[in-house]
Amino acid sequence: LGVEKDEKMELYYSEEAAISGDPSSRYSLGCHEGGNGRYERAVKHWIIAAKLGDDNSIKPLMDAFKIGLISKEEFAATLRANQAA
Repeated sequence: LGVEKDEKMELYYSEEAAISGDPSSRYSLGCHEGGNGRYERAVKHWIIAAKLGDDNSIKPLMDAFKIGLISKEEFAATLRANQAA
């Protein structure tokens, strides 16, 4: 029933949307990268999404901070940018 799900095309269009500035797509890419074990890349996506105003990115960034993937200064700067967005 319906159309087959093409994960490569889904990822492609998520990347295109993220490049054009869509914060929720950037957050989704972070989740995809984190799910594949690429945590540094995931954190970079979540930082960008948070700076663009995506509140969903704050929780995974808080978790990343707790385990030492981002510094206190970078986390604080990201929170300030998120609140300003």
